[in-house]
Amino acid sequence: MRNDTTGPATLTAAAPAGAAVPLIDIGINLTHDSYDADRQAVLARARAAGVVQMLVTGASPSGSAAALTLAQAHPSRLFATAGVHPHHAAQLDGEALAQLAQLAARPEVVAIGECGLDYYRDFAPRAVQQAAFHRQLELARRIGKPVFLHQRDAHQDFHAILREHAPQWRGVAHCFTGGETELSDYLALGLAIGITGWLCDERRGAHLAALLPRIPASRLLLETDGPYLLPRDLTPRPASRRNEPAFLPHVAAAVARARGESLAQLAHASTDAARALFMLPAPAATDNLT
Repeated sequence: MRNDTTGPATLTAAAPAGAAVPLIDIGINLTHDSYDADRQAVLARARAAGVVQMLVTGASPSGSAAALTLAQAHPSRLFATAGVHPHHAAQLDGEALAQLAQLAARPEVVAIGECGLDYYRDFAPRAVQQAAFHRQLELARRIGKPVFLHQRDAHQDFHAILREHAPQWRGVAHCFTGGETELSDYLALGLAIGITGWLCDERRGAHLAALLPRIPASRLLLETDGPYLLPRDLTPRPASRRNEPAFLPHVAAAVARARGESLAQLAHASTDAARALFMLPAPAATDNLT
């Protein structure tokens, strides 16, 4: 994960015309300090844009606890994941693993992760990353919750470790940026596929458009991964370059075009898929994010 933001954005956001079906952002780093000054406004903009539920990503023991706190403050709107990102794999000692297990027992925590392997940055030794990944997969299998997975430049080891633990998984390949081989392998494992604004970057994400029609509608999920991965073709672009959930309809529209579907079809299917995978309740009409 990287921090390429310069401060909070001042903007309003609205869903594209036709986005009548609510959307779910299955990956938002809402505890990131770039949201500290205007987190409530971020949530309000998301609601105005039709993003009715979000999964707040936990990437470290402390970050997972903070994600749970946010979810508890916004019941039925925000949910949390609990995990240790491969960048922070060295933090996952016995005490931290016990803490994750306690967090994972909470009903607001709907997945284990963000966990996996990252050989692009290699911020932690690869053996340490692998050990942390094994321990979190074991935790997910033990408590029966889905996995929220991260992989970058590590597909062979990542795939092998998943297969070592189970032939099929409930979970999502978060922020999918891979190619045909990775997609085929993840679908064969039973995983859902998370698509972000990476699709909107003509320099490095254009290949995804041809792959999107191959993803079953019941396993295609949408996410911003904010504050990262601001869609490159978004106009107007916030001066801060910070991504946020209010921009999810932009990602959804790009996915719908690539699949040859209407935005309403794509939104309906992805929302149903997210609720089924993470067992999310439909938000009550009277719920709010303020």
